Amino acid sequence: MELRDFQVGDRLPTLTKPPVTKTQLVMYSGASGDFNPIHTVEEFAQSVGLGGVIAHGMLTMAFAGQMLTDWIGTAGELGQFQVRFTGMVRPGDIVTCEGVVRERINENERTKLTVSVRAVTDKGVEAVSGTAIAWG
Repeated sequence: MELRDFQVGDRLPTLTKPPVTKTQLVMYSGASGDFNPIHTVEEFAQSVGLGGVIAHGMLTMAFAGQMLTDWIGTAGELGQFQVRFTGMVRPGDIVTCEGVVRERINENERTKLTVSVRAVTDKGVEAVSGTAIAWG
């Protein structure tokens, strides 16, 4: 289905990621340059009251971004993507990303879709909530 076929209320195809691993968090630290020990050092994360290491918020946002770009494909473009970090993701969590079309506007033979986006763990924690605009 192409972007122009989506209507208000339609759900985007979900993306479920495999369980987050501590190795993944170390690799993301290196890739992002975010070496805050709350993401990689269990003892430190516990000492600051987090109960253990947590995933980078931007990693969870990247999962949601992957869902969006998988949905948009090569025929459309992502015009805007913004989120709020609303909960924590921990090693072992399975993150599912989902979206819903909230607005559809036809402009100059193109379709502009505004979607709400969120990422939720298998424990029911909403980790990311936001919006995106896609053009098709």
